[in-house]
Amino acid sequence: MNGDPFAAYRARILPADTEAAARAKARWDGVAKPLNGLGKLETAVIRIAALLGDEQVRLDRRAVAVLCADNGVVKEGVTQTDASVTAVMARRIAEHRSSVCLMAKTARADVFAFDLGMLTRAEGVRDLSVGNGTANMTEGPAMTGEQALRAIANGVRLAETFKKDGYDVLVTGEMGIGNTTTSSAVASVLLGLPVNTVTGRGAGLSDAGLARKRDAIRRAIDRNRPDPKDPFDVLCKVGGFDLAGLAGLYIGAAIQRLPIVIDGLPSSVAAVLAARLVPECRAAMLASHCSAEPVARAILRELGLDPILFADMKLGEGTGAVCMLPLLDMALAVYHGSVTFSDTGIAQYVPQQGDDR
Repeated sequence: MNGDPFAAYRARILPADTEAAARAKARWDGVAKPLNGLGKLETAVIRIAALLGDEQVRLDRRAVAVLCADNGVVKEGVTQTDASVTAVMARRIAEHRSSVCLMAKTARADVFAFDLGMLTRAEGVRDLSVGNGTANMTEGPAMTGEQALRAIANGVRLAETFKKDGYDVLVTGEMGIGNTTTSSAVASVLLGLPVNTVTGRGAGLSDAGLARKRDAIRRAIDRNRPDPKDPFDVLCKVGGFDLAGLAGLYIGAAIQRLPIVIDGLPSSVAAVLAARLVPECRAAMLASHCSAEPVARAILRELGLDPILFADMKLGEGTGAVCMLPLLDMALAVYHGSVTFSDTGIAQYVPQQGDDR
């Protein structure tokens, strides 16, 4: 790859506003409650304030972006269902009939489905396709460099569109049969962990299915020799179009100063890719939950993020990330509406010796 195609993205991301973060922390500390009483919820609000450059955090309009794509490695018997299910489920999402849509309605979020590279087009799914599914990564690279760059750029532009449309926060989701296989492959290479350690059963594989999945990942890595020091090389050789698009979405969210919530395995692996390509984009990321996939905790540690929820979720589509929104709503209700120590005439709490704050 000639030059650095990601340098322009890095240059567009503003640094976190430490003064806004300090004002947000001061606001929390002035609320009539124990210091850090809402724990990670307080941290999330402070993090958002730093991103926005404004302690008056509002998340009134929220969008769930579900990126859909097919993966050639499905031919290796690594999934319980065939690739046709991707288009079926993508259409259900577009029709607002899937699990994430029902949950998002409760969380007052709008759901959008995008085709980054499905084998079969689905009505209502917005077209951002860069190919008809990836190649079988056990036989060679999953995608070309040109396809990967286009998918990333599509994700960056998508964040810009959401910003122009007035959204205040983005939630990541994905739909693609076989994408826990590609995600596990990327995680194994980038984190330097054994294939068995990072690879789970996905959507309920049998022992035999899990063995095939692990074997396919090993063969793909052996065949392609992805460079762990080059995240773009890893993406092209053993990744997926949905991962590339999501990586772009994280980068674009940081450029637009939009907080973006990470979902499960594919979403979090894409976040690692984005953070390796454009480290500055970490500032926009919020961890929602720690999924049931075996590598979930290691990925979040790599990102330096603490999840709020531990519910053993593994559905995908953005369902875990959507659960974060009502929690943020409740935190912001306290942040904006609670009485302060000065209101009550009570002396404000101050950190004591040994306080881990």
